[in-house]
Amino acid sequence: MLQLSNLTLHYGQSQILYGVSMAANVGEVTCVMGTNGVGKTSLLKAIAGVHHRSGGAYRLNGEDIAKPPPHALAKRGVGVVPQGRDIFPLLTVKENLETGYACLPKAEHKVPDEIFELFPVLKQMIGRRGGDLSGGQQQQLAIARALITKPKLLLLDEPTEGIQPNIIDQIGDVIEYLREQKSMAIVLVEQYFQFAYRLADTFVVMERGAVALEGRKSELTEAELLKAVSV
Repeated sequence: MLQLSNLTLHYGQSQILYGVSMAANVGEVTCVMGTNGVGKTSLLKAIAGVHHRSGGAYRLNGEDIAKPPPHALAKRGVGVVPQGRDIFPLLTVKENLETGYACLPKAEHKVPDEIFELFPVLKQMIGRRGGDLSGGQQQQLAIARALITKPKLLLLDEPTEGIQPNIIDQIGDVIEYLREQKSMAIVLVEQYFQFAYRLADTFVVMERGAVALEGRKSELTEAELLKAVSV
């Protein structure tokens, strides 16, 4: 679904990403790991079109991608759950979910029952304002909103950050369910090691804006990974 080759990214005169190559396959979770400041979020923003890459190739579902704006990539099936969630605090849960309709034809402007099966709390709080939800509930809302767009590639940036343990487990269950549906590729940026190790099929470990280690879970030991992400 996603193939990056030698992707580079600059912010002004500063280079952030150095020749990043990685792939994400449908029905799998690709986990991007590394310490703070190594370029993980910048990489996700480049994939989402928020930042335009300086160089390298980007293929989505077999097609070369130029440098379209985020809304064009969203319509092509790139769903994003950003760090910090970015829900609309003054809109209700229902209205937040409906913002995902922008990517869909009018005939598909409805919230699938599956959303409330995955996140029952959202059905209970459908009329509540987003800003009144707990952090964990807001994270569930952000993931649900991304799923409304029917993504082929789902980007998750630190979904466990600041979330209580029981909600982390629920989010992990949802990611496993989505993988089993084999309808999308999932790229997960995550620092919580045990959560990432539970879910990932493939690991991409970054260091100073470049890929320092890459491999399938079956090829890498837990100790190798721990050492790589602890540098």
